[in-house]
Amino acid sequence: MESYRFLHKLDIAEPLCPSYAVSIGYLGVVAAATLSNFGAAWGTWKSGVSVIHTGIRHPSSVMKNIIPIVMAGVIGIYGLIVAVILAESIPTPSKNRDNAYSIYTALAHLCAGLCCGASGLAAGGCIGIVGDYGVRAVGYRASQISLFPSSAEKQGYSSVPDNDIDAAGGGVSNTVGGQEDQSRLFVGMLIMLIFSEALALYGLIVALIVSQHSYSCLEG
Repeated sequence: MESYRFLHKLDIAEPLCPSYAVSIGYLGVVAAATLSNFGAAWGTWKSGVSVIHTGIRHPSSVMKNIIPIVMAGVIGIYGLIVAVILAESIPTPSKNRDNAYSIYTALAHLCAGLCCGASGLAAGGCIGIVGDYGVRAVGYRASQISLFPSSAEKQGYSSVPDNDIDAAGGGVSNTVGGQEDQSRLFVGMLIMLIFSEALALYGLIVALIVSQHSYSCLEG
């Protein structure tokens, strides 16, 4: 009768504490690390190519335009933090081969890893694309490269007025210098980069909250 009760308890606990639960938990670790690093590499690649391309004609803007690369690298740190937390939360089986890691905890860790990794991947791609076009635009503006051949005198953006031509004198009113336009482009790119980075931060916050959900099979 005692053996029957013991086997009955094992049958009840088996769905919550399978042996493959550990593999699901480590999938969350892999997802957090690899997807975040992929997003960081994607953003660094796209932004880095544009920084080098722009630095050929305007070397003084290289250090200022390095911001997208730094922000893309931070995404990899988010994945590293979550991966380390999840890996430390996975217990090893006891000497009696008792599995304390439940499927509930494993799925919570998988969800946390996917939240951080997928958010980092999306944020890295967004930072890379915004940084690519933003850095090129700032470099073109600083070098006064004409993107519009039909513009006045074909000298770049500095010859294109912000306001309409005066009807009386025919002159240009309130033209904006190249340095001011370059600053406006840079600030706009920086704002877009900040909100793109926030996507990865949202995933990190959710991953940290979900990773705290756990159930131990050794508890009564």
